[in-house]
This record gives sequence, structure tokens and C-alpha cells, in this order.
Amino acid sequence: MFGGEFPPPRPFQERTFHDLHEGALQGHRRQCVMAPTGGGKTYIGAKLMERVQAKGRRGLFGCDRLILVNQTSETFERYGLWSHGIIQANNPRLDLSRPLQIASLQTLKSRGWPAGLDLIIVDECHTMHKTWVDYVTSDDFKGRVIGLSATPFSKGLGKIFTNLVNAATMHELTELGVLVPMRIFSCRKPDMAGAETRGGEWTEKAAEERELVIIGDVVTEWTRHANGLKTIIFGATILHCEELCKQFIACGIQAAVFTANTTDEERKKLLAEYRRHDTELRILISVEALAKGFDVPDVQCICDCRPLRKSLSTAIQMWGRGLRSSPETGKTECLLLDFSGNIIRFAYDFSQIYFYGLDTLDDGEKLDKKVRKDEEHEARACPKCGYAPMGKKCIGCGYEPVNISLLQVLPGKMKEVILGGKQLAPTRANLYAQLVTYVKRHSRPENWKLRVAHLFQDLTGTWPPNGYSVATAPVVEPTPETKNRIRYLDITFARRRAS
Repeated sequence: MFGGEFPPPRPFQERTFHDLHEGALQGHRRQCVMAPTGGGKTYIGAKLMERVQAKGRRGLFGCDRLILVNQTSETFERYGLWSHGIIQANNPRLDLSRPLQIASLQTLKSRGWPAGLDLIIVDECHTMHKTWVDYVTSDDFKGRVIGLSATPFSKGLGKIFTNLVNAATMHELTELGVLVPMRIFSCRKPDMAGAETRGGEWTEKAAEERELVIIGDVVTEWTRHANGLKTIIFGATILHCEELCKQFIACGIQAAVFTANTTDEERKKLLAEYRRHDTELRILISVEALAKGFDVPDVQCICDCRPLRKSLSTAIQMWGRGLRSSPETGKTECLLLDFSGNIIRFAYDFSQIYFYGLDTLDDGEKLDKKVRKDEEHEARACPKCGYAPMGKKCIGCGYEPVNISLLQVLPGKMKEVILGGKQLAPTRANLYAQLVTYVKRHSRPENWKLRVAHLFQDLTGTWPPNGYSVATAPVVEPTPETKNRIRYLDITFARRRAS
């Protein structure tokens, strides 16, 4: 508890507010914030609401599901935002006159939107509810919209939001201790060869049939690697979840199913019990109900029993349920027991998101369209530390086969600056101007010249040429690749200084 006031923002959250402000100055009325598990999406939304209230304006925080409305309200109260209403029938906080409102998108669909909103925060905006999409893109709404998501990969998001802000990467939050490292065990997986697909993804029926064959292995492997650890298991279907639950209970392990069939009253009781550190209920089993917005920090194990080959966003949401740190319980890592093959199929693209986030919303959409075929992927270990599966860049130690720190200058007049296969700038002069623009926004004036010089040297291997000047450099907006690389260098420097 914070005694009814906001805790100070973390540096990456300050950066997020700054980037949103810059985006607004550039004319972006609809912006999307990508923040992984632990990035404090609700904190960011609440802080923005506080600013709206301070200016005498009106704001609404839209929740993806009814179950998250009261959870968000409690968070607002913890931050001192007592004067908010909840748009919900029979709710004691129902008061449309209050400047700040919280509502589920389902309720807004049936009741309509309150008038005079200056800011709408859409949580889990990747769900693309027609309710908010139609409203914020209509001529009737003149305010601003900020979407929040850990996985903004949905088709069409890039047509709604004109600016993407990366709050932080999973790697950055792990380095800061907000998230814990993930230790992976590739366990027995079902044979998906010839399984029925629809739209490129395996059907629920096919995934269920193949996964039911290895239920006994799930119980055995969990007992071997994670016995006693608080665990979330993701199954292929409700039937699959129920069968898994029966098997665990038959072995004397307390488990429960949490799915679309679980009543609201049962959900409240299960969550209250599961949140207790000393609970004997060690396992919750779900298809998707626990994949988004569900945060129990002392979860130490995720079992992935839901085979996918397109939806990287779903995989990231599932795995993220176990990555929050929990210092009070001594949690130092999260075990991922992979019974689906997902970690191998998605290893390359997941490592890209883990270290760098997204460059554009269109890139996220492409990631959830791409079909990964088993025969195209194999589990390989990092040659430096042995962490598996390797992916594009090792999540265990950061090793990358293509040396990301090696500058490549392509032939030709422009001398394009390429780092790790991605363009940072069309010329060195352009890169220098990007660095000046970035540093002027994030550093004190007396540090500008030295900071720019060191960044330029880190990125290119040489010091800025004579004639390059902080005072005369034009304003050039840093590319997402440049900003991500600067943040990576900042984290590396902070770690060295701390040690």
C-alpha cells in the first residue's frame, strides 16, 4: 500500500510520459503504449488520469473485462484517486458526475459512453472491441486515446493508433529486477503432424485431442521439476483443463479449473485463496481466462499445454503470468515447462520482442500472422552459456550469433548505418543528429556534448568527426532502433556501475 498516493515513477515510466507528451505535440491524438508484464500499465493509466483531473477535465479508463473493474478501482484508491466513478449497474460508485470513470467495455456497449470525455485509456487494447474502436474513430469523439498492451499485435491496430511508445522491454525490466529470468524445460510435446488447422492455426479440437494423450506426462514432469511451486497451467480447451485437474487431484495435488465456465462467485473464492502465499491450492488451470491482466507475483511455474503456431501474442501473455518478481517470497526465477512446443516455434521472434520490443504496430500484426511450422524449427542451445532454446539472441546471457555491436557501413555514398541487420540511420550525420535530439530530451545541458560523443562511439566504433556539433545539429527524430539501442547501452552501463 502507498498510503493513498502515487509512488515515484520509475525512469522508464518517466520516459513513457515524456514520449507520450512528445507524440501529442506532434499531433498524435491516438497513441499506443507497449508495456510488458511488470511495466505498470495501470500505474501509467492512473497517472495520466490524475493529470486529466488536475486540469479540470474528464477521463475514462476502459477495462477489457468486468472482473478487472474493481481491481482497477482498488489500484486508483491506492494511488489517492478516490474521486472516481464506476459505470456499472448496482455499483455504489456509480456517479457519472465525477471527472474520472472506470468501466468495462462490455458495460459501455450496453449503456453507451458518457459525454465530454477528454481522455480515454483503453487497457488491453489489442482485444480490439468494436465498442471502443467505433467510438474513438467516430467524428463525435474529439478527445485523446491511449491504448495499453503488452502485445499490440492485432490486425488493424496500426490504422487506429498513429504512434507507438515502447515503455520498456522485457529485458530491461528483468535487468531492473521487476521481472525474473525464465528457466525453460522442453518436456514431452504432442505430435501435431497432420493436425487440423483453420486460418493457419490449429483448431481447438485438434489441439485438445493431441494434448490429451500426454496428460500423464504433464503431471509427472511437474512433480519432477516444480513440485510444490505455485503454478498456472494453460490448456487447449475447457475439457482438456478439466482432465488435467482430475489427474493432479488424483495424485493428491490441490488444483482447480478457472475458465469461462467458472462462475463469478467461484472466481472470487478461487482468487482469494490462490493469492495467499501459504495456500495449499498450488495449481490453477485455464485456457485463456488467466492469460491477461491476472497478476499473482509469487507464481513460480507456467506449464504451457496449449500448442500454437501463429499467435505469438497469446504465448507471451501466458508466459508473462509467471515473470513478475516477488522479493518477499524469495522468488528468483520462473520455470516454464513447455508441453506444447511453443517455446521452440516462437524462440526467434520471442527473443526479438524480449530485447527490443516492437518498431511499429504493423510489425506486431505480421508476427501474429506468420505460421511457424515444426519442421522449420529445432531446439538449439546458446554456444556461450548453454541456455535453450537459443532464439535470435540468448535470453540467458545476451549472446547473439550476428554481432550486434559490430557496425556495418554499406558501400555507396550514403554510408548507411546498420546495426544487427537494422538501419539506425541513412548517414552518420543523421545518426549524430538523432543522438543530439535524444540526449537534449533526456540529459542536462552540461552533459550533452560528452553524452552524444560516447553514444556515437559506442554505436559506430569511432568518435564524432570534426565539424559535428551539438549546437548546430538539426532536430532529427530518433528511430525506434536507435532509441532501443540507447536504452540497451544505458542498462549495460548501469549494471557495470552497480557492480
